[in-house]
Amino acid sequence: MTIKLAADDRYKGVVHPGAVGKVFRLERYLPEPDLAPFVEYFWLVAWQLPQGVVHVQRTLPSPCIHVVFDNGRSGVFGVMTGAFEYTLRDSGRVLGTRFRPGAFRGFLGGPVQSITDRELPLSALFDCDDAEAERAVLGAHDDAGTVAAASAILRRAMPPNDPQIERIGGIFQAIKEHPDVTQVQQLADRLDISVRRLQMLFKDYVGASPKWVIRRNRLLDAADQLANGTDVDLAALAQALGYYDQAHFTTDFEKLVGKPPADYRRSCKEST
Repeated sequence: MTIKLAADDRYKGVVHPGAVGKVFRLERYLPEPDLAPFVEYFWLVAWQLPQGVVHVQRTLPSPCIHVVFDNGRSGVFGVMTGAFEYTLRDSGRVLGTRFRPGAFRGFLGGPVQSITDRELPLSALFDCDDAEAERAVLGAHDDAGTVAAASAILRRAMPPNDPQIERIGGIFQAIKEHPDVTQVQQLADRLDISVRRLQMLFKDYVGASPKWVIRRNRLLDAADQLANGTDVDLAALAQALGYYDQAHFTTDFEKLVGKPPADYRRSCKEST
């Protein structure tokens, strides 16, 4: 049985979240208990656009591995360090599996950084034929059937539980709960671990550096505030995120989101 996630925090990471429900449908479902130690949630995007209408959707990167079932483009996606754009036209749907940070190492059987910014076929890690797996998942009649078919494929390669997953989950929770942590040394001090050990742990299990994860979380928080119309002082926000000045913050934000902070806030207001 699949359980739809609550609305809170559902669209964080989606650039121009006002498109959700208007241009496409986005659902997120919790995994069954046996997959819960590894899978954070399944996400499903479905759309049906009028002929000739095209929508390019941008999504911000996450420090998580995704297994995606997409017509002709299914695969295992390592941590992508840049924003991702997907062109929607006609009709279709895509199902993705977002793994918990650190939880894919057992499936991969080696350091997760080895697939950062890379894509692998499903058959490289799961006992399946790529085309057959894609048809089984995307050919299901409803959301529940789609998630069930994907879950069955994941179970073919499910590794033993790894206590490091919970440890990494605690580190990510600390990053989330302490926005004042903007430097790797601050995080290491809070966790009572050396910077070197922290970096090696992230290289092995996460696929991105602690510095990248901290900065990405802070930029994601900023984008979320601006997208939801929060009256934010951009200079104060840049300082709170640990930037030397507003100009450097603006450069990083535009590179990730596609627009400077002020322009992004304005465009989100106009689209609501």
